[in-house]
This record gives sequence, C-alpha cells and structure tokens, in this order.
Amino acid sequence: MRIAINTRFLLHGQLEGIGNFIFEHFSRITRDHPEHEFIFIFDRPYDRRYIFSPNVTAVVTGPPARHPLLWKLWFDVKIPAVLKKYKADVFVSCDGFCSLTTKVPQCLVVHDLSFLHFSSLIPKTQLLYYKYYTPRFLKTATSIVTVSEFSSNDIIKQYHINPGKIHIVHNAARSVFRELNSDEKMKVKEKYSLGREYFLYTGSIHPRKNLITLLKAFSIFKRRQKSNWKLILAGRLAWKNNDFLKSLKTYKYREDVILTGYVEDEELARLTGAAYALVYPSIWEGFGMPVLEAMKSNVPVITSKNSAMQEVANDAALYFDPGSHQELSEQMMLIYKDEQLRSKLMAAGLERSHEFMWEKSAEKLWDAIAICTQ
Repeated sequence: MRIAINTRFLLHGQLEGIGNFIFEHFSRITRDHPEHEFIFIFDRPYDRRYIFSPNVTAVVTGPPARHPLLWKLWFDVKIPAVLKKYKADVFVSCDGFCSLTTKVPQCLVVHDLSFLHFSSLIPKTQLLYYKYYTPRFLKTATSIVTVSEFSSNDIIKQYHINPGKIHIVHNAARSVFRELNSDEKMKVKEKYSLGREYFLYTGSIHPRKNLITLLKAFSIFKRRQKSNWKLILAGRLAWKNNDFLKSLKTYKYREDVILTGYVEDEELARLTGAAYALVYPSIWEGFGMPVLEAMKSNVPVITSKNSAMQEVANDAALYFDPGSHQELSEQMMLIYKDEQLRSKLMAAGLERSHEFMWEKSAEKLWDAIAICTQ
C-alpha cells in the first residue's frame, strides 16, 4: 500500500501542535509498517531528519501553502498531481484540510473547531476559508480523526457527521518531558527566575490563551502573598497580541513576568520540569498538550474547566472558570499554601500521564488510515 501524507508542518524548530502530531505518529507508523510505502509531501525544502525510515519517499511541491489562495492551489491542484504520479492508495492530511479534486480516499485529522467559537480571533480571509470549506472537507473524507471526545462531540454537533466516521486518536507527552532532580531544577531557576520559584505558562501568546486573565490573577497572588515568585510565559508571539503587550507595559509586576519567546523542546521540557506549577488558562483547546506534558514532568496543573482540558487531566488538576481571574488567583494561592494538595496533584498527574502513549495512538491512527482502503 502507498500512503501519501501532507507533511507541510514538519518544519525544523517550528513543529508546534500539528507538526508534533505528524512527527510522533509517523515516526512510529513508518517504522512499524516497513511493508508499506510512505510518500511525505512537503511544500518547501525539508529536513532530512524527518525521513524516518527507508520506506519513506519525500516529495517537494510548492509553492509554500500559507494563505487561503495557496491552500486551494496546493490541495486541489498540486496534491492530486502527486497522488496520481505516485499511485497513492490513500492520502492523510493532519491539518484539517484535504483535497476536493482527487478520487483517492482520504483520512482527515481535525484537531478542533475553534474558528467557529472564536471567529473574531481569526484573520478574515482564513475564517471565510475555514467556514466554507470545513464542512466540505468533512464530507469528502473517508475517515475523520480528532484528538479528544470533546472535539469529536463538537464536530458531530456542528456538522451532523456520522459518529461512526470519527476516530479519536489522543496526543501524548513528548519523550523529552520528564521529572527533574533538585540540582536540575535549581539550574533552570538560576537561568530564568533569579533562583526563585515560578508559575509557568507554555504555548503561543494569543488572545484565545487568555493570558490577560493570568496577569490579573498573578497580580492578586503577588499582592496577597507578598512573594518574590515569578511568572514565566514560554512561547512565541502569535497574532492579535497587541492588547496583551499593551497590558504588560503598564503591569505593576512587570519585572516578575518573563517572556522567553519560542524555545526548543529540550529547553521547554526543562522549564516545565522546574516549575512550581503549570497554569494553563486557555479558553478553548481540542486537547491541551502542555497540561499532559506538565503532568508527565511531575508538575501540578491549574487549568480551565472547559473544552478538552478536563478530559485530559481528569481529577489530577485544579480547575477554574476561564472568565474569572479571581477564581484563578484563588487556585494559585491554594497550591502555594497547601503542600499536601500539591503533592497529591503531582502523584495523580504523573499516573494520569501514563494513560496517554504515542504507541497506542499511532496504532489507532493506522486503523483509521487502513479503513480508507477497505
């Protein structure tokens, strides 16, 4: 069988959500199924480290697809030509888009439908593309994969998709995330927080991540506890972040807030492992990878009681209403004061993280791909 995969998000140093999903699953699937051929389709020059095994053939077909007109060209003109040339039996696309012009069966991965719920945060041309084409993509796909029960239910509700067509393939924590020893933690703190304890947020700086609420909650924490703790925000500046940056300029505790920018996985794992707690206030997520990665690092989690985070963490986290900075501050103060609770959350989180494994997820994704050829 020849399996073609859209690998345009396998970008060295810029993997993030979709790229990590592709990397973790297909590094295993290509290895575990040497009897099959895999065609990795890139939209720009690729890094050889992403050619995981001898049964992978890399194809570059431009132009780089980074806005709606080029999405349309790439998926409906360029991709069908590659599929025809290599006689692909199935096409897998992990970024929510697929081809509307090929007859090759397709396995489509849709991580979430956040564009429907937070449309004001999406550039207008992209939003129009998502709204117009997503129902068509879902109808065209032979099988649909998503990363949580939450996202599955949302897809069914919004587009009336047959539940039998949807396969849930969870993410897992990346292997670099682990528990740090005391010396390792101290080195990280000395590098980033002047040796002091810190709350950590990881992810892009974007309105949907609800970071102004986090700043307000941290203000209350600092004022009431009179502590020298820091708040580290580890992630790249995405779009529509002017309100956040404006708030940060006049923020009373600006000197206690550290923005790292984008950090490589190994450094992000160290930042996570040395944190006193992860605070993940996102308004909406299809999964919420940082929650799971913190739990695997034996770091307690405070996160929003909405979307997929509760499904991921279950009873191993503290939750708050994402619209209430007061409630978030109370949870931050609680975990600061109650060491017994913190230890309990750490143990529960570590145990919970073991329930999510890339090997199991890769098997489930393979099943969803195989269905396309039956």
